Amino acid sequence: MVIVGGGVLGTMHALEACRRGWEVTHLEADAGPRRASVRNFGLVWVSGRAQGPELDLAVRARDLWEQLAMHSPAIGFRPDGSLTVAHHEAELALMAEAADLPDAALREFELLDAAGVRSANPAVRGELVGGLLCRRDAIVEPGLVLGALRVTLESTGRYTWLPRRQVVDVETSSGGTATAVDHLGGRHDGSVVVLCIGDRLTGLGGRVGATLAAAPLRRCRLQMLQTAPADEQLTTAVADADSMRYYPAFDLPGRDALPEPPPSTAEWGVQLLISQRAAGGLTIGDSHVYDEPFDFAVEEHLYDDLRARAESVLGWPLPPVVRRWAGVYAVVTDDRLYYRASPQPGVVVVTGPAGRGMTLSPAIAEETWEGLTR
Repeated sequence: MVIVGGGVLGTMHALEACRRGWEVTHLEADAGPRRASVRNFGLVWVSGRAQGPELDLAVRARDLWEQLAMHSPAIGFRPDGSLTVAHHEAELALMAEAADLPDAALREFELLDAAGVRSANPAVRGELVGGLLCRRDAIVEPGLVLGALRVTLESTGRYTWLPRRQVVDVETSSGGTATAVDHLGGRHDGSVVVLCIGDRLTGLGGRVGATLAAAPLRRCRLQMLQTAPADEQLTTAVADADSMRYYPAFDLPGRDALPEPPPSTAEWGVQLLISQRAAGGLTIGDSHVYDEPFDFAVEEHLYDDLRARAESVLGWPLPPVVRRWAGVYAVVTDDRLYYRASPQPGVVVVTGPAGRGMTLSPAIAEETWEGLTR
């Protein structure tokens, strides 16, 4: 098997292939993954997924992440759960509606009053009326996951990692061999080539490039920041109620009763998510912009807004900001959870899970290989 793309989706496909006994050549355009797979919160986010197939896939992925941690503890898996906080009674009412659904048990939802929020996460000391605890959510370390999993892959003796190889075309011979051609003229043969290309939706030739040009995909740009280590220890990930405007699990009648969103939410799709890194720093975000071409610059006022929101929820001053960045991911625009297509024999393209990529990647890889081996 030839896997194109060294991000979390490509790495999970490589893991699944090696688990099934295949030999894997893994190509990455950069010296190492530098895109959305390392520019995220590290959240394994079950709480916000739509009921039905999306939730089922997220629950399966959550189980797979926990299993991976047994063999690759350096991924930093922590079953910490998440806490979405409510500042208004209408927000708490929507949380109560979600906690009363039949699938709430799958998410391990618990509706909390203000005292319950502070008991679940004593570091959350801002003014609030309650919150929604999701014990099923978890956290991994995005800066460590891919390297740790490659160590596991290399231990199989069936894995070859080739960075700095930009794939420009994929060919299929009359005999059924699929070949990924890189920018240096290298040819990498396999029974199957799986392209996990993230937001690199252009630059490939032939039928693969033509298929991507017509695919129901777009890109989203977000902004995030990270602080120096905090003196406080967050016992859960934290979200504000604006996240309920974004996640489909909360597409319920009570969402129409939410107060008017702040301007940054309405214009820039801002929601507050906070996860704490193992070293103590807080990763905070994020915004959502879909209209291309994206500006090369970041918007400082969005960082001001995110810092203010975080301090309001936490009730204490943030440590100094040490990193700020923008990231881009691919989004499928139809009703699929992600995009998978086979533009020619022996070639599979998998991309477009949007912000679900870190959460769903192990289960997506499992689905791909089940389809290949039927």
